Amino acid sequence: QVQLVESGGGLVQAGGSLRLSCAASGRTFSSNAMGWFRQAPGKEREFVGAISWIGIIRYGADSVKGRFTISRDNAKNTLDLQMNSLKPEDTAVYYCAAGPHSDYAPRTSYEYEYWGQGTQVTVSS
Repeated sequence: QVQLVESGGGLVQAGGSLRLSCAASGRTFSSNAMGWFRQAPGKEREFVGAISWIGIIRYGADSVKGRFTISRDNAKNTLDLQMNSLKPEDTAVYYCAAGPHSDYAPRTSYEYEYWGQGTQVTVSS
């Protein structure tokens, strides 16, 4: 059974940092793109960033560029998201996803087949 399990979410003050991790089990995703999405209450799911199996990285909204860093460890079958200088508008449920065997980093949710259950990130002002 394939599972993606996120961890590392929580409550943090504005300006703080969090590191999210996604652990995959049931199969290896070293040859797949993996990504992070987030969904705030009342809003659509938003692409945060993704990394292809060969390490090509793409970030979503300009608001996260320079503050968020995505990385992967294929040996451990994990995906991380380092989030710095957090803002209240970063508050959302963050989801890890595994996508296609591609040399690009997909940004649309329909390209991802496997999803985690999400982890809540709350940034207080």
